[in-house]
Amino acid sequence: MIPVFLEQKSRGRVTLTDPRMTRFWLTLDQGVRFVVSSIEQMHGGEIFVPKIPSMRMVDLAETIAPGCEIETIGIRPGEKLHEVLISEDEARNALELDDRYVIQPSHSWWKRDNWVNGKPLPEGFRFASDNNEKWLTNRELRELIGPIAGEGQTVPVKVTA
Repeated sequence: MIPVFLEQKSRGRVTLTDPRMTRFWLTLDQGVRFVVSSIEQMHGGEIFVPKIPSMRMVDLAETIAPGCEIETIGIRPGEKLHEVLISEDEARNALELDDRYVIQPSHSWWKRDNWVNGKPLPEGFRFASDNNEKWLTNRELRELIGPIAGEGQTVPVKVTA
């Protein structure tokens, strides 16, 4: 969305499909480090899910295009309001570690004691971008995207439907 918002910024109006929309945020560098550390720790067959912050797409628009009008255009076919990285069904086989979740395989060859330091997730747990405990602030978002945000100034925007 960053390139789209940058292009739309010059016209003074950015489009957003829904102001309630949220997404997880992970930089390329963070992703690479997560993959390397997962490879170093894996036993084979697990799915690793990083504990990463969420952000509201309206916050991204405000940060990249401060002062621009935000026009709500409606959700496109197949688009979701929120990302889900661990569903309630997957959570039954998942464990929580300090910086990640590990979804264990349900195969007969898998040893449940492979992750003795992991904590089982509570019944009904769901890791989604709308119920996340960690949220990026506009300031943190500006720091991540650097000069793209236009010197880090936050200006209130008008959201239109």
